Amino acid sequence: MTRIAALVKVMLVCLVAAVAPAQTGAQEQKPLSPDILKSVVKVSARVPSGARTAPTLGTERVGSGVVIDDSGLVLTIGYVILEADEVSVAAAGGKDIPAEIVAYYHDTGFGLLRAATPLGVPPLELGDSAALEQKQPVLVAGHGGADNAMGAFVVDRREFAGYWEYLLDDAIFTGPPYADFGGAALIDPGGKLVGIGSLIVPNALEREGASLPGNMFIPIDALKPILGDLIANGRSAKNNRPWLGVYTQDVEGRLFVGRVPESGPAWAAGIRSGDMILGVAGEPVEGLADFYRKVWALGAPGAQVPLLVLRGNQPVKMTVKSIDRYDWLKLRPSY
Repeated sequence: MTRIAALVKVMLVCLVAAVAPAQTGAQEQKPLSPDILKSVVKVSARVPSGARTAPTLGTERVGSGVVIDDSGLVLTIGYVILEADEVSVAAAGGKDIPAEIVAYYHDTGFGLLRAATPLGVPPLELGDSAALEQKQPVLVAGHGGADNAMGAFVVDRREFAGYWEYLLDDAIFTGPPYADFGGAALIDPGGKLVGIGSLIVPNALEREGASLPGNMFIPIDALKPILGDLIANGRSAKNNRPWLGVYTQDVEGRLFVGRVPESGPAWAAGIRSGDMILGVAGEPVEGLADFYRKVWALGAPGAQVPLLVLRGNQPVKMTVKSIDRYDWLKLRPSY
């Protein structure tokens, strides 16, 4: 056992000990075994150069994933495998095994793979992410075993709005920052999977005007209601949200347009970088989350989205005909 692995083993024991006093009346938990880290595997993807996401996410992507059933089903972060035409997974110390993309679901950010042959590792049980509270200790683990795991704490639970038309109502924020966050496992003191790593953020904790960096994790509870649909159909049975194709930055509640893909609906409607979005359908917007909710309330993909935009000093009315983001992406037919 390496020195780092030995430290992680001690850390696993300490994680359980740290929360034991708060578990009044609960069954005493046993120290976690480092063997649970075998469930966290490496995910590698090759993406065609002509893919929509290739310019921003690259054509060679590597992240982590978590084995969640006995048949080799692997849960990961969707952007690692998005538009990929070749994917493989590898357990710690093992060789790359081809995998099939099972699902990508933009609303949550989850991606699912299935290895072509058994990975020889135990699945990690899904936990209860809603039960995570601030200051609770957790384990963050990427592929590579104990040498790539660290202890952390839940520092906040709040909504998260991303510039790529993405919104989580109850994201998990942890600290200190973990560098290999893409698809990393967030593991509770009981050894169960409670989140999948998405981002490193500068403001995991915000208090009295100050910010501390950390990571944002997608809560595992967001997977449970849709897992069956993802396995069967590659996406949720829920209607897809209308997509505009505009990447917007929230600067103290003011929404500035950054990048606008020339192949997307916002570009076709005349939206350009540097514009500021003031309103949707005659209603003012206050921040990214409010903007998205007002757009999505207008209907399914194909809905007309009236926007009030400030260009220079001139307010301009524009209407974007939304589309289904899945139709814009160059996805393989299997999902």
